[in-house]
Amino acid sequence: MILKQSRADRWFDILNYSFLTLIMVIVMYPLYLIIISSISDPNSVNGGLVWIIPDGFTMEGYKRIFMDQRIWTGYRNSLFYAALGTAINVTLTLGAGYALSRTDLVGRKIFMFLIVFTMFFGGGLIPTYLLVKELGMVNTIWSQVIPNAVGAFNIIITRTFFQSTIPKELQDAAEIDGCTDAKFFFKIVLPLSMPIVAVMVLFSVVGHWNSYFQALIYLRNESLFPLQIVLREILIVNQTQDNMMITAKDDAEMLRIVDVMKYGVIIVASLPVLILYPFLQRYFVKGVMIGSLKG
Repeated sequence: MILKQSRADRWFDILNYSFLTLIMVIVMYPLYLIIISSISDPNSVNGGLVWIIPDGFTMEGYKRIFMDQRIWTGYRNSLFYAALGTAINVTLTLGAGYALSRTDLVGRKIFMFLIVFTMFFGGGLIPTYLLVKELGMVNTIWSQVIPNAVGAFNIIITRTFFQSTIPKELQDAAEIDGCTDAKFFFKIVLPLSMPIVAVMVLFSVVGHWNSYFQALIYLRNESLFPLQIVLREILIVNQTQDNMMITAKDDAEMLRIVDVMKYGVIIVASLPVLILYPFLQRYFVKGVMIGSLKG
């Protein structure tokens, strides 16, 4: 039986949906504006004529971007760093989080204190660079995946998730059946922890894909540059007339080309993450909410 809504309930629904629609428009419009600006005439964009629909359709910006072979090298490197870095991040984070969630771990409070301590105090850029240099990782792929292999915040979220999701009785039952700790973790804990695994994967992929500063500090070889550095180099080169990749008739034409490329660069850099997120979104929301219930 369907209950008839009262007038107050109907007005509440109208106002609620209107408010949520407004929030959605506010959040989505900047991305939409960048998309239509990337395929519009830059003169129309600079003149403030592009608001709702593209004006003067052109793919010139994307053509100029993908003409550079470095784009494909940067994509390859970023995909590799994201895949390798995510595998390392998730493996270490899940292992540390699960171990710290076990009440029978000797000294777990001390370990937890040392991990939390790093959230308040760090060595700084210069000591970190010297350490990476002494380890021989400067100008190598390892400088992009090892220094930030584990995050204290992610370990705390993971530990909290395990504490609130995996009951002690389940572990006791597994031990009675002769299940080892390793088998319990891989056969029981991980299949029950897909939400937090998806959260850690998403955090790590986005972090590595958007990584810019580490590559700027540690890499010198252009063949190792991730996509973010490559896109930066393309924009800088195109803003310097003496070193332009293309032939411009005058300064106005050069600025026009640079303007149309800027929006295309944003889309090129954001597209993989935008494609990945919908597949992990349902796990992402669930994992974050469960991991925030208990501390």
